[in-house]
Amino acid sequence: MEPPEDAGGRSFVEVLSEKYSPENFPLRRGPGMGVVVVPTAAPQGSAMKDRLNMPTILVLNSCGIRRAGDQTEIAAFCAHVIELDLSHNQLQDWREISKIVSNIPNLEFLNLSSNPLSGRSLEPRCAGGFSRVRRLVLNNTRVSWDTVMLLTSEIPELEELFLCLNEYGAVGASGVACPTLRLLHITHNGLQDWAEVRKLGPMFPGLDTLVMSNNNLSSIQDGEDVLRRLFPNLRSISLTNSGLSRWEDIEKLNWFPKLEEVRLQGIPLLQSYTNAERRSLMIAHLPVISLLNSSVVSDCEREDAERFFIRYYVDHPEEEQPNRYHSLVTKYGKLEPLAEIDLRPRNRALVEVRCEDKVEELSIRLDQTVAELKKQLTTVVQLSTSSMRIYYIDKGSAFGPEEMKYNTRAVHSYSIQDGDEILVVPKTK
Repeated sequence: MEPPEDAGGRSFVEVLSEKYSPENFPLRRGPGMGVVVVPTAAPQGSAMKDRLNMPTILVLNSCGIRRAGDQTEIAAFCAHVIELDLSHNQLQDWREISKIVSNIPNLEFLNLSSNPLSGRSLEPRCAGGFSRVRRLVLNNTRVSWDTVMLLTSEIPELEELFLCLNEYGAVGASGVACPTLRLLHITHNGLQDWAEVRKLGPMFPGLDTLVMSNNNLSSIQDGEDVLRRLFPNLRSISLTNSGLSRWEDIEKLNWFPKLEEVRLQGIPLLQSYTNAERRSLMIAHLPVISLLNSSVVSDCEREDAERFFIRYYVDHPEEEQPNRYHSLVTKYGKLEPLAEIDLRPRNRALVEVRCEDKVEELSIRLDQTVAELKKQLTTVVQLSTSSMRIYYIDKGSAFGPEEMKYNTRAVHSYSIQDGDEILVVPKTK
């Protein structure tokens, strides 16, 4: 029979004791490999071992944890822990999570991804236990936006927040800003209206990186004045797999005053272009950036892209030419389209075949071998391949004939051109 406490699921303390016991987690030398922790005041009859080999980074994902367990033991064994991964467990009560977190005084990173927290409310008195966390991961928890706002208001030095796969179609307004947040991951949600994204600006005025890929955002609706104030410190934005379909929306990114990096792939606007065209057109539309899709934009690449941009739009009707076209024409002038040059290798040549007094013009394949050429010549000179020797004569060269005596050699390796000569000589017995 299972002990009564198992009716409530496995506890954090039980899993900790089991995973990091000396039998299951032997002490190893080296930085970060393990720390022997001896509880200073363990209660009599404690289920914990006398000592645990505890690292500063605890990974307890997919362990079936549902409860905290004895808080005294958590405090005794986790005083040095700085990172805690509790993803893919069965935690669904914020009070139990708070019991764990509030007893780890140096905790900076907390991952609660894929715990069933949908519809679970967080009481303000419990939220205070998260105050020391700097990086918080709540992916695929379906945690409510009200709970997110309560947490950000109670964590004074929060720097990174991950809210992916939470089915957010809207963002609730908050009267309390979180000025310390630098990184927000909010990918794979249902944000479609820029009015919802706009709310993130006042909430997180210090935001440096905004990753909102895989939201079907259809457009960026604000003008220059609003966008310059909205994200004053934004350096990097990812809009990959969004619904943007107009170049006007891409150009608006230039109004974020500190923007340097943009990630834009898989959007409807770019589907009709080749990969090279996509990159060149985006670089030309975004003069403020130095990184595009994780690749550095050099000064040389930018100039090539801007010149390509002018040539791309030069023949378009004036009403179809974007504003950027006119500013680049001012910079470089009105450039004509580049001449099309066929750089494909030639595969045929028209040569004169000469055998004794007979001369005939013949088109030969350059990708064939000498043996195959000899076979073609048999119909012209009436000699078998074994009874002929052939020579190549370059009419533009001062050198004499060159015998083509290696049957496996490719004909194109002789650099034969139109008008050159093939001399066929019968072998003497």
